[in-house]
Formats: sequence, C-alpha cells, structure tokens
Amino acid sequence: MPRSPLALAALATVAVPGLRPVAARAPHTAGADFDVAGVLDADGGRWIVRAPRSDAAGAAMEGEVALLAALAAARDDGRLAVDVPRPSGFAPLPEHGRAMVYPEILGDELRVDRLGAGPGMSAQVARAIASLHELPVALVADAGLPAYTAEEYRRRRLSELDEAAATGHIPTRLLGRWESALEDVRLWRFSPTPVHGDLAAEHVLVREARVVGIIDWSDARVADPADDLAWLLAAAPEQALDSILEAYALARTEGADEQLLPRAVLASELALVRWLMHGVRVGDDEVVADAVAMLADLDAATAGAAPISGLSRRHADPAQPVQPDEQLGDPDVAAEPAAVPGPKTASEPEALTAEIPVRAGDDTPTTEFELPPASADEPEPEPPAGPQSPA
Repeated sequence: MPRSPLALAALATVAVPGLRPVAARAPHTAGADFDVAGVLDADGGRWIVRAPRSDAAGAAMEGEVALLAALAAARDDGRLAVDVPRPSGFAPLPEHGRAMVYPEILGDELRVDRLGAGPGMSAQVARAIASLHELPVALVADAGLPAYTAEEYRRRRLSELDEAAATGHIPTRLLGRWESALEDVRLWRFSPTPVHGDLAAEHVLVREARVVGIIDWSDARVADPADDLAWLLAAAPEQALDSILEAYALARTEGADEQLLPRAVLASELALVRWLMHGVRVGDDEVVADAVAMLADLDAATAGAAPISGLSRRHADPAQPVQPDEQLGDPDVAAEPAAVPGPKTASEPEALTAEIPVRAGDDTPTTEFELPPASADEPEPEPPAGPQSPA
C-alpha cells in the first residue's frame, strides 16, 4: 500500500534530526517503484522523501545513494554540469530497506516542447548530458551498478525484444525493424559511458532559464550513451534536433559517434517494449492495453520509413513512403526519428499541487493550502504536452 505524504513526512523527522515539518505534498502521478513526497519545514526549507516500495527498488536505491556521492563530488569539481540529490539522512523501513531524504533541488521540469534552434536551452540540456557521459565509467561501476560492454548491451536488447515478442503483442513489421537494427553490428561500435538510464523531462530541472539539476538516478549504469538522448530526440521539436546533436558532439572529447542517432531512435522506440513488459510482469491489464495501443500507433507511423540503420543527421518525415533511392541505401537520404509516446513516471512533487499540511509532533491533517512557489518569477507548470504525431 502506498505511503501517504503524512507518513513520509514522519520518516523525514527520523532521517534528519531537528527537522520540523509543517506541510507535505504528493507528486501529480504515483510512480511504480517509490513513494515520494515533498516536505516544507518550519524554517522554510524544502525536502524530498523517497521510500522504495519493493526489495528490488530498495536495492536500486542503495546503488543510487553510492553513486550520488560520486556525482556530487563531480559537480563540485566542475566535471558535471548540473546538481544532483544530496542525501541528508535515512530512515529505516519495516520492509524494503530505508527511505532517503534530501534537500529539494528547486526548479521546474524541462519543457521539451519549447526547445528551439540555437545556443539556448537545447544546447544546455545536451551539454549537461554530455558532461555525465564524460565521467569515468569506474564512477558508476564502483557504486555497484550494472556495467555493460557494447556487445553485452546489444545482446541484452535482443533478449528483451525476444521476451516481448513471445507475448504476441509486438506488430510483425516493428519486430522486423528492431531486429534488423539490433543485428546490424555497425550500429553497436560505441564506447560505453555512465548513463542516467531513465532520463525524461520530469527528471531535468530548470530554473531561471538554466538547467540546474537531474534527479532519480536509480536506473544509472554503464551502457549506451544514446539511451540518454533517446527521449530528447523523440520529443523535441524538429528545429531543435541539430542544435541538440551539435552541442552534444562538441561537449564530448571522444570522436564522433556516427551511429548515435540510429541507436537513440531505437532506444526511444524500445521504450514501448519496456512499458509493455512492465504491465505484463505486474499483471496490469490497463498498462498492457496502453502499450499495445502505442505500439500500433508507432507501427503506423513508421510504415514505409527508412530502416533505423539508415538514419542520419538529415531529417525527413518518417511516415512518408520510402523512395527508391532510399531503398538502395543512398547515404544522403534518411528519415526523421518517429516521436514515441512514452509511459509517464513520477519524479519530485511540484510546488503548486494540493498540499497536505503536517504539524510537527501531530499526525492529524488540517485544512489544505498551497506551498509558496520556489521564487516569485517562476512560471506555474502546465500539464505535460501530449506526444507528437508524425506529419
């Protein structure tokens, strides 16, 4: 049973001695793995409480905690371009390990739909991701998190696809599209890097036109850097794509990865496979139906599109039929990555949701009110934009 914001606020008082909660708030959407609440203390400080819901989530959070210390050090010495959660304390749970409490990184989630061309926010986001990928792989491996070679990661993707295909829910054409990309060894000649593993707009925090933080690191690993760009390239407006890719390439010290875009497109499409399998594993028929519908949409959007391995920095509409010269493999002709509708995940609670006040030493809720915004000039967050549809 999910823990209430009130219960999480009580855990915060155990984790951080002297913390006196006066209000707590829940996120707009509940996550599958963690209970999350924001807490306002008597001194005006803002805190985030995260408590795992399962043994697996608890184990993932322990790896995340070890990683966060190394990432914070990288931020402090200038190697990482954004801040990360910095745990201030922990509270034991009767099950699933312990809850983590850390000062909230003040900011709003990234509005991907507002990204544009040029050296602005698009380039900032790309450089922030690149700064993570420039960190040594030992930083993640030493935290006990998964580490893959390029070939191991390709085989992992193939295994995930085989498991999903066995459900009978993957359209035949999509299955062939993905198998072709996974079996093309040219795509998989990359140097693994530290990756966040679950980047989405709600995990990237923006304040005063700057990218200030990245949160929710429990899926971090050493793997394909394209994974961290997949969501961004799938959801960003077309005019922002070149700015994202150019800023990212300039911020990396390694030579150009010519197959970065195809692998990012593949990763964004395979996100639907992971959503499907999540529904299958937890026995949630609504999630399965949602994933099946999105797979059908993607199948229609990519009908007649160039194969994933043929994508390049030039963009065209993926829903348009492939021309003869594309079928012959003309290297100058490619398709735009199809926009993939992804599952929603919970992150930090937002400041303008309905609040559940808490008085220190009193577990009885009082009347509802709103916490003050982080600053007077921050815009109120709007409902997330829906997935893009191919023209």
